[in-house]
Amino acid sequence: MSAMKTEEDANGTSTANGGGGVCEEGGVTVLSPTDLSEMLAAGTKEVHEKAENTEFVKDFLRGRIHKELFKLGHVALFFTYSAMEEEIERNKEHPHFAPLYFPHELHRRDALARDLEFFYGEDWQSQIRISPAAQRYVDRIRRVGRDQPELLVAHAYTRYMGDLSGGQVLRKVAQRALKLPPTGEGLSFYEFEGIHSAKAFKQLYRSRMNELELDTHTKRRVVEEANLAFQFNMEIFGELEEVGKTLQDDVLDAAPAHGEIQGDVSQCPYHAAKTAASNGSSYICQVAMTVLKNPSGQVLLAAWIAALAGLAAWYLM
Repeated sequence: MSAMKTEEDANGTSTANGGGGVCEEGGVTVLSPTDLSEMLAAGTKEVHEKAENTEFVKDFLRGRIHKELFKLGHVALFFTYSAMEEEIERNKEHPHFAPLYFPHELHRRDALARDLEFFYGEDWQSQIRISPAAQRYVDRIRRVGRDQPELLVAHAYTRYMGDLSGGQVLRKVAQRALKLPPTGEGLSFYEFEGIHSAKAFKQLYRSRMNELELDTHTKRRVVEEANLAFQFNMEIFGELEEVGKTLQDDVLDAAPAHGEIQGDVSQCPYHAAKTAASNGSSYICQVAMTVLKNPSGQVLLAAWIAALAGLAAWYLM
């Protein structure tokens, strides 16, 4: 399947790859509350907010990333995507998933393998182990793919749409905080080379979801499964937080510079960019803390305080 092939209909409006589950009136897309994409957005709102407010995600968006945690996060993603994409391949012709089969555009396993080779070396496969939280996630995906393939859409939606929405923001933060090469090594996971417009592709994907011939009961089960997928991801975040407590605090503050945040992070299931650039005062505090951690900054601050003290003494004489 090509990423974004459009056809012009008789009325001059375009439909992606031959059609969608939404209608257009006067150029405005009209969605129904019973469309699966709308049900998923509404039905996962609460758990979405919980996920974006986990400490791990908030720290990530602030640029406080420990390299070891970043690597372990990639390991968890590798096992998760390996399982999900194997089950997608197994069910690629299933009528309740086939319209969402976009291996060239979306699949992440190979990209994650390249990242892990960069971080761990050529023998990376012998060095990684699946964590308990990631194992539970994988077990659920395997069970769904085997017994309830109509629910695979919930896991694909939760992961792929989030990666497309906030990936560029996370890429910039990670590259700066971890001092990764500007050529992209270690960040292949965030690069979707087969997608030229993330916004257009997400519209196509949601349209395809709405085309799936699912009854209301099954749609509700998909929403429940998406909530479960969020929970599994939060368990992995919690696991990483616990590991982080045992590591030396040598991370750097590397929040995105003002004006550099790009990408549709408001739609990302794990977005917390609002904490990365929430307001002027928090930004100033971050800068001050960074200065204080630098020895030269401490000297400058001491000199500044001494000068103020001398000025005050002179004034009071």
